[in-house]
Amino acid sequence: MGQPIFAGVDVGASCTKVVILDAERKLLGYAVRKSGTDFAKTADICLKSALEMAGARREDVVRCVSTGYGRNNVAFSHEAKTEIGCQARGCYHYYPMAMTIVDIGGQDNKIIKLDAQGRRLSFKMNRKCAAGTGAFLEEMSSRLEIPLEEMDSLARAAENMVELGSYCTVFSATEVLEKISQGENVSDIVKGLFFSVIKRILEMDSLTEGVVMTGGVVAHNPYLVEMVKEITGGEILVPEFPWLTGAVGAALFSVASRGDEK
Repeated sequence: MGQPIFAGVDVGASCTKVVILDAERKLLGYAVRKSGTDFAKTADICLKSALEMAGARREDVVRCVSTGYGRNNVAFSHEAKTEIGCQARGCYHYYPMAMTIVDIGGQDNKIIKLDAQGRRLSFKMNRKCAAGTGAFLEEMSSRLEIPLEEMDSLARAAENMVELGSYCTVFSATEVLEKISQGENVSDIVKGLFFSVIKRILEMDSLTEGVVMTGGVVAHNPYLVEMVKEITGGEILVPEFPWLTGAVGAALFSVASRGDEK
């Protein structure tokens, strides 16, 4: 039997993330994979990959907590926690202060406010519309016939910005095609799409002085963070692995279950 380790699983609508922590809350391994249609199978594959990175065995896992859209589909999980609670726990682990968490996911956005002790003050979530999410940018990249991974560099290279009037993904797609037909620069359009994401988030709730941005969209599009900083004029913090904070929070709940922490 090796050292005791703790797992956190975040099964999102788009991607599944698994992290492995030791008893001192050090990150030992992680894995990320498209969730697909079989959440249980994907979680199992991610656990195996994360354990390989950690140099650990499955039997060394003392406890596992799952979270996210498919949290109840993880067969090896001992307990399920809400994604709001796990995001808060994960972010506070990296930044123990009062903060506003802005999490941009593949299918939804979350804004979570914490006090200086890490207690949740409020949260808001956008579930009913893809506007401002990763799905919005993915759809726009398809319409523009641009690889999703090139969106960030294109937005960064823009000399101007084409501001779009609609939040709706369907209407925005039509508007983007009209802008192209009018001869607008693609880079300027992509920057406008990024600005649409930011506007949607800023309309959800106000931001405090300390803002932490997380999620896969943030990880793959760092220019979004720079734009938020420029627009708000405030400090923006981004964890080293912004797409893992929910899974880290879940793993931290696993460690806490030892009984030495409430």
